Amino acid sequence: MKKSKAPSSRRAEIQQLYQCYASGKTTLPACALLRFLHKEQMELTANEETAESLIDRYEIEETARENRCMTFEGFLRYMESKDCCVFDQAHTSVYQDMDQPLTSYFISSSHNTYLMGDQLVGKSHLDAYVCALRKGCRCLEIDCWDGPDMEPVVYHGYTLTTKILFKDVITTVEQHAFEVSAYPVILSLENHCSQEQQEVMAQYLISILGDKLLKTPLDHPTTGDLPSPNKKKVVVAEALSDLVVYTTSVKFITFSHSKDNQNYYENTSMAEKKARKLVKASGPDFVQHNQKFLTRIYPAGSRTSSSNYNPQEFWNVGSQLVALNFQSLGLPMDLNDGRFRDNGGCGYVLKPAVLMSSQRSFDPGCSQHNVKPTHLLLKVISGSNLPVPRSGKALDPFVRVEIHGIASDSRRKNTHTVKNNSLSPHWDSHMNFNISVPELCLIRFCVRDQTGLLSSDFVGQYMLPFSSLKKGYRWVPLRSRDGCSLDPASLFVFVWYS
Repeated sequence: MKKSKAPSSRRAEIQQLYQCYASGKTTLPACALLRFLHKEQMELTANEETAESLIDRYEIEETARENRCMTFEGFLRYMESKDCCVFDQAHTSVYQDMDQPLTSYFISSSHNTYLMGDQLVGKSHLDAYVCALRKGCRCLEIDCWDGPDMEPVVYHGYTLTTKILFKDVITTVEQHAFEVSAYPVILSLENHCSQEQQEVMAQYLISILGDKLLKTPLDHPTTGDLPSPNKKKVVVAEALSDLVVYTTSVKFITFSHSKDNQNYYENTSMAEKKARKLVKASGPDFVQHNQKFLTRIYPAGSRTSSSNYNPQEFWNVGSQLVALNFQSLGLPMDLNDGRFRDNGGCGYVLKPAVLMSSQRSFDPGCSQHNVKPTHLLLKVISGSNLPVPRSGKALDPFVRVEIHGIASDSRRKNTHTVKNNSLSPHWDSHMNFNISVPELCLIRFCVRDQTGLLSSDFVGQYMLPFSSLKKGYRWVPLRSRDGCSLDPASLFVFVWYS
C-alpha cells in the first residue's frame, strides 16, 4: 500500500474551496481564481493580470500554467503562501506618512535596556541593546554612573546587576542603530554621573556617533513642533544638556500646567502608577496632552523581576514612548510586537485619527463613541503542525482569540478543545465581536494546550493590529513565547468585518 502524505489540516477545507470554484473541472481557470479573489478574499483591486501572476508564481505543472489554470497543488501552494497571510503584506514595508511631528507616532521603547534578566542581580549585557534594536526598538534606556578610571558605567544603580562600559554601549548603538529601521533612535540617558564623567559621556557620544548624532536643531518650517521621523539616521540624546536638542525631560505637574508652561521640545517621564491614575481621572486631557508633547511611561520600581504592565492602556491615551522590559516575555511584549509589526517594523506607527483630532475629545474610558461599531466575524477553522511539548505527548489544543483595545472593546473567546491532535486539529468555531474603536485594537490568536479542567499551557501565538487584518480565508503564522517563528505551525481562519 502506498504511504499517503501526512494530512495537512488545511487540505480538506482548501479542497472544498477549490472544488467550489473549479465547478467540477479538474483545474481552476484564471477567471475562476479571480472570482475567488474578489468574492472570498475581498481583493477588490485584483484583475485578470493578478490571477495570472499568481498562477505563474504558484503553479508548477507546465500544461496548467500554459493554459492559465491552477491545479489543486498550485492552489494549495498559493493558500499557504504570504499572499494569503492574515497580516496585510502591504504593511510589511513603511507605508505611513513619516512627515508628521514625533508626537504623532507610537514609538517602540525599551526600559532598562541593558538588562538581560531581573533588576536586582540580573546581567547587564551589550547583547540586550542589539536584541532591542533588532526588534525595531527606537528608544533605548541607558543608566549611567561614575566608574573607575574616569570611565562611566551602565547598570541598575544600588543593585547587584553587573556593569558595562558606557563607551561600549554607545559603540554597540552606533553599529546596530539602523540595521532594521532607518528612523531616529532616542537615547534615554538616566544620568547619575559627576560633572567630570558627564563630560566624558558627551565626548564619547560625539566621537563614536559622529554624524549620526543630532547636535543642533534641524531646520524645519513648522516651528513649535518636534521634527518628523523622516529626518532619518540620527540619534537623539535625552540628557547631557548641550547635546539635548529635542527631548529634555521635565517633571509633570498637571495637564493645565503643561499646557501653559511646557515647551514643545520638553517631554515628561512617569511611572505606570501615576500614569494609570491620570488615565482614569482625566483620559481626554491626557489624549490632548499627548497631541503636543512626548510622554514616556516606564514600569514601576516594584517590578523587581522585570515584569511588564499592559502597554495598551497607555497607547489608548496616545502616549508615544510606552517603555517595556524587552527581555521579559509574555503578553505585554506580544502586544508590543503586534503593534510595531505594522509600518514595516520600523518602530514608528502613526497614531490613529481619533487620538489626533483637535475638534472632538476622545475618552478611552467611555464605552459609547457615537460611531457604529465594527462587527468582526472570525471563524477559527483548523490548525496545522502545532509544536509538541518535550514530553512528546500530543496536544489537546484550543484557540483563544483576544481583542485588546479600549476597555469596553477588550474581550476574549475560546474554541472548544480538540483531544489528542497536534498535527491537524479541526475546530470550525465561529466568534463574533463588536468593536467601537477598531483603529486602536490588536487581535491575538493564542493556541493553548488543555492540561486540566481549568489549566492550560501556552503553545504559540500571533498578534497583529486590527488595521492590518486581511479579510477572507487566511493562515496565521504562529510564534513562540520569545516571538520566533514556529513555522510550519499555523492556524487556518476566515475573517470578515463590516
